[in-house]
Amino acid sequence: MSKSQKMSVDNFEIVILTQKQDDYISLTDMAKFKNAESIGLVISHWLSTRYTVEFVGLWERLNNPLFNIAEFSNIKNEITS
Repeated sequence: MSKSQKMSVDNFEIVILTQKQDDYISLTDMAKFKNAESIGLVISHWLSTRYTVEFVGLWERLNNPLFNIAEFSNIKNEITS
């Protein structure tokens, strides 16, 4: 069962969802803090940076035994070129 909490940062509420012993922070709520009018654009920008793509690739290699490294390389090359 999931449990959610909220934290306040500069008068913006950010949801924290806990499942088992893992915490997940709402990217949507964080993006609202950055630009409430263009949440999708903020998230799109975050997800398209080279650093984010490299982080996701590393996380997948460490945590996903079925991770398709070859396909990830194609995605990474599109982002970083």
